[in-house]
Amino acid sequence: MHFLGLQIAECGLRNADGRACRRQIRNPKSPIRNQGQSQTRTMLVAGILALAGCAPAPTASSSGQGWRDTFPVAKANLVPTGRNPYLVLEPGYRLRYQSGRETLTISVLDQTKVVDGVETRVVEEREEQGGKLTEVSRNYYAIDKASNDLYYFGEDVDIYKDGKVVGHQGAWLSGAGGARFGLMLPGKARVGDRFYQEVAPKVAMDRAEVISVTEKLKVPAGTFSNCLHVRETSPLDSGAGDKWYAPGVGLIKDDEFELVWIEPAKK
Repeated sequence: MHFLGLQIAECGLRNADGRACRRQIRNPKSPIRNQGQSQTRTMLVAGILALAGCAPAPTASSSGQGWRDTFPVAKANLVPTGRNPYLVLEPGYRLRYQSGRETLTISVLDQTKVVDGVETRVVEEREEQGGKLTEVSRNYYAIDKASNDLYYFGEDVDIYKDGKVVGHQGAWLSGAGGARFGLMLPGKARVGDRFYQEVAPKVAMDRAEVISVTEKLKVPAGTFSNCLHVRETSPLDSGAGDKWYAPGVGLIKDDEFELVWIEPAKK
């Protein structure tokens, strides 16, 4: 599940699916990953438990835990380019993360894809370990131009071993196989808000809870203030992962992965 922004100095201005729960970076997680991915987003690594196969899909009426899983948005308002307060969907924007010998590069491509009737932006995540490619995912996002809510429409995944594709664990698309799009990040984050980022039964069910919107964090790329802190979990496994997003910049820390550099969007 599933990001991105623009400043690297003091920024008070403003992961059974094989992936880590970091969405759009995962955990070891996204940041939060499950076993199939290299804790993709390298970060998103957690194994799928046997119970995953029998976990029921959540519904708005039966979730009972305060997790939002349906989003009554007008698809006509969704666009492939723009900015959520904590994530940038502008072609050319790129972020690089590192944890030991593992690196994760997230790039907003100058490409779109129609998913579930919506034109979405393609965001590529490339994970490497010791210089060898381990995973490439193409994630699909759209922003509500009225609320700045960022929605996640799924991903295509290629898992690599010795330079060859060996699997596609964690892949899903909204509108296919009973899957529905989720809320990646709200336009206005509120502490305590809980929402599903992915709604793909038995495949990908990452969900996030807003922990704080005022944290200060130092990473190799700089020191950032007023950061959004979210905790990601999934009913498909027992793991959890934490991510931090800086205003105007995007994801700056995904569990052990930290932002090391930023490449601005194309003008």
